[in-house]
Amino acid sequence: MTATTHESLFPALPDSADAVLDGLDPEQRAVATALHGPVCVLAGAGTGKTRAITHRIAYGVRAGILQPTSVLAVTFTARAAGEMRGRLRQLGAGGVQARTFHSAALRQLQYFWPRAIGGEMPRLLERKVQLVAEAGARCRIRLDRNELRDVTGEIEWCKVTQTVPEEYATAAAKTRRDVPRDPAEVAKIYTTYEQLKRDRGVIDFEDVLLLTVGVLQDRPDVADTVRSQYQHFVVDEYQDVSPLQQRLLELWLGGRDDLCVVGDASQTIYSFTGATPDYLLGFRSRHPDATVVKLVRDYRSTPQVVGLANGLLAQARGQAAAHRLELVSQREGGPEPVYAEYSDEPAEAEGAARRIKDLIAAGVRPSEIAVLYRINAQSEVYEQALADAGVPYQLRGAERFFERPEVREAGLLLRGAARASTDPGQTETVPEQVRAVLSSRGWASEPPSGSGAVRDRWESLAALVRLAEDFAAARQDATLSDFVAELDERANAQHAPTVEGVTLGSLHAAKGLEWDAVFLVGLTEGTLPITYAKTDEQVEEERRLLYVGVTRARLHLSLSWALSRSPGGRGGRKPSRFLDGLRPGSAPRGARGQGAGAGGAERGSGGRKRRGPVLCRVCGRTLSEAGEIKLMRCEDCPSDLDEALYERLRAWRMEQAKALGQPAYCVFTDKTLLAIAEVRPDGEAELSQIAGVGARKLDKFGADVLALCAGLEPGADQALEGSSEESEEEAEK
Repeated sequence: MTATTHESLFPALPDSADAVLDGLDPEQRAVATALHGPVCVLAGAGTGKTRAITHRIAYGVRAGILQPTSVLAVTFTARAAGEMRGRLRQLGAGGVQARTFHSAALRQLQYFWPRAIGGEMPRLLERKVQLVAEAGARCRIRLDRNELRDVTGEIEWCKVTQTVPEEYATAAAKTRRDVPRDPAEVAKIYTTYEQLKRDRGVIDFEDVLLLTVGVLQDRPDVADTVRSQYQHFVVDEYQDVSPLQQRLLELWLGGRDDLCVVGDASQTIYSFTGATPDYLLGFRSRHPDATVVKLVRDYRSTPQVVGLANGLLAQARGQAAAHRLELVSQREGGPEPVYAEYSDEPAEAEGAARRIKDLIAAGVRPSEIAVLYRINAQSEVYEQALADAGVPYQLRGAERFFERPEVREAGLLLRGAARASTDPGQTETVPEQVRAVLSSRGWASEPPSGSGAVRDRWESLAALVRLAEDFAAARQDATLSDFVAELDERANAQHAPTVEGVTLGSLHAAKGLEWDAVFLVGLTEGTLPITYAKTDEQVEEERRLLYVGVTRARLHLSLSWALSRSPGGRGGRKPSRFLDGLRPGSAPRGARGQGAGAGGAERGSGGRKRRGPVLCRVCGRTLSEAGEIKLMRCEDCPSDLDEALYERLRAWRMEQAKALGQPAYCVFTDKTLLAIAEVRPDGEAELSQIAGVGARKLDKFGADVLALCAGLEPGADQALEGSSEESEEEAEK
């Protein structure tokens, strides 16, 4: 998922400060050696910004210019902070604080609360949605699920932009926000939410920043203590800071200018949360004597991918576009990006799954492939297509590696083995000891066949074995106890080893990641840019979101769109305007002429038959949602489910999955089984009309399913046919 290879997981520790600079290009070296005064690093995608700033910190520490405990490096995700800590440790700069803004503020707030405020610090509210729902109910304002999510987002935006309830309506109008309810109602819910928090003695994540800012402003003694601790600051992803985070940073600095910021205005994609590139773009005006370094050498992507990324931004408008960086690929040439047009979304998903299977067959690891989309609701059809194709996948944002049951169990067993391994004459290596421990829990030298739960468990344990091998190769004298300590550090930092499986994730969730092959899907008007992007700046942010997606790819890049949502649809959709002038046969927006449009794009329907619109078999309404299409009825229409048949189908599916060594959904999904149990087809023609029953599955499972629907045991229909044929033969004789 990242650029890290097995060989570079545990590099040798540089033996001197100068050795820290080895391997840096001239611009990265300029960053690493600029240790005094304000520094602004404008770093394009794939240009090694994290490498540059971690080497800068490590060089300063190893040269004796910076004290490790005096450095505070902040970023925006726990994963990025953990990666930074890991790199600093590998460079011999352990002890440097690398945290998110919230983590750093929470740590300070917890420490200073008794002294600055007194008493016990309020409990931190992990999720505010339930409290927002209660606030809405108290205001007698009913919020559906989507409105609840959006109102919660508005409250978060208010807090990071330091907007009080009384100012919300004015601020929302000024910034042209797409408000989920009447602004007066949102302000009322916001006020009630804050009151509920006070009544219950809880604070939320935004309060952590607000309260820390308040303490530093009101208590000069506390501010002096913090400033005496931290004299040197580094801020990664500076284009994403909010006004509240910028205020906190200014209070940490206290008028000093020992600050290094790193960012790329072309990757600003979180403005809806209050993030703004203004502080990055205005850095030079606030610090006229600042050292400014631009990183434009792209080490991640091929010239073909970089060319598309540059072309995408060349059409951009606005302040961020005026400061765009022209990337220069440092890699050898690769394949051209593929553009594919499909008749409908299921066909698009099937096309992506076929290409992914081809890439895997050609040697690309599943973990080095990603399917990225604009909204999470798009994932279902790709989950289905990959399951049908027998391709393992993982949802970005799903269960964390170190929280998986088999990984937690393995950690406990390894910890116990390390405590028991006190023999000074121990001859087994760390990897041998790890293999011995994990072999009792499902690990073997060869993976199991199929892609089911057994394979998933094996992949988790195999990742630990690979990690042990890399660890031992880097540290010849390491013990099992040392490896367990390494696992603990990685778990704390959420620095997980790679697990095999195609990544499905949103474009927002893909920020900071990279893969060998990236499939950007659903690139139609109304989806990207999203329908509610109405202002010029909102549309430009959607363009930047696509730019982030493009620059995640190292080698293979596919961009696709579907002309309709469901099979047999009208087909009136248009490819995203952002592809105009980039995809073959199209002209830049505003310069369309003959030959523009879909000309030159690959037609990816793959021979799929176009069916008419899928209608609800109960009320007759045209269905558009993937789940409803599978059921062949509206979700809220009455069901005539044969529950006994459904249970028989589920039991049969479990046996099939076990025999195939695959997850149950690879046979049929729950929705498909429900549809079968409701329709109760009596022949192949009727069964084939159910979504999720393609030609391959009809051929493989059709006879069994029809037998079950007829109240027979699977295989019984074939036996009956066979006996009938024998009887006819006897009669002829």
